[in-house]
Amino acid sequence: MQKNSGMTLSDKATMKVRIGIVLYAAFFVVLPGFSTKEELIPQLGIIAPIEQDSLVYASGFRMLGESAGRMISPALTEKQFQQNLIQIKKARCKVVLCNILFPGHIKIAGPDVNEKRVLGYADSLFSRAKRAGISFVILGSGAARHIPDYYDAGKAQSDFSVLCRKLAAIAGRYRIMIALEGLQTAETNFLNTLQSAAEVVRAVNHPNFRLNADIFHMLREGELPQSIVDAADVLAYCEIAEKQNRSLPGVKGDDLTPYLRALRKAKYKGYIFIEGESDDPGHDIPLSFKYLTRQLEEVYKE
Repeated sequence: MQKNSGMTLSDKATMKVRIGIVLYAAFFVVLPGFSTKEELIPQLGIIAPIEQDSLVYASGFRMLGESAGRMISPALTEKQFQQNLIQIKKARCKVVLCNILFPGHIKIAGPDVNEKRVLGYADSLFSRAKRAGISFVILGSGAARHIPDYYDAGKAQSDFSVLCRKLAAIAGRYRIMIALEGLQTAETNFLNTLQSAAEVVRAVNHPNFRLNADIFHMLREGELPQSIVDAADVLAYCEIAEKQNRSLPGVKGDDLTPYLRALRKAKYKGYIFIEGESDDPGHDIPLSFKYLTRQLEEVYKE
């Protein structure tokens, strides 16, 4: 026989309402960039050494990105990886992503690709990413995808798309999102624009393989903000820095609002991660959070 809980129907109804309120609040806490305003403003993160976690958190950021080579590479021993897991768990910021998926000596484009090696490396790395609670892995890897000057770029892109489809399938098993980025010509000679990277993403056509709109590289290549709008259907992630020295937003005072407006027009709902260089992190990191937040608020209030 079921025991009487001592609760009236009114008490039970009240409890249901309270539970509903808690679930509703919890749902919005985990949404990126949740705002009480009419429109969602993308949430800011920064790529920085995990040792700077306290500074990053105190500056206003709640998300951190690190290097795959430092944190989850198969080249790390299990002991080293376990030490990294302890750091990730203790960090005040959520470690959301790792960049530089492949080191330069593992070729992923051109005539010297060893597919078995590439896929095996990726499988091991994605397995560690899942164990670490990392959901995004950024595929830039300029040296790894550099192709010989004599090599046919069309064939390279076709073969690369086939390889990426296989990488995406592996990532899907671990619930990892790969974000492909266009890189400036100073870093590689293959896929130098957001537009060309978007073509590969569409050819791969897999939910675990999407596009990174890196605004720094777009600035360096003179690519217009419209490319972001044109790629809205495959866009899942965004990085940003100032043009001249890859400084953190605000250090040189670059006006980044044209590209932020393009993100808004594209109805972008993902993260914006600062990926730049600094000789004075203690000054530049809090400055960049405030500066980019102001520019975002300016754009989203228009």
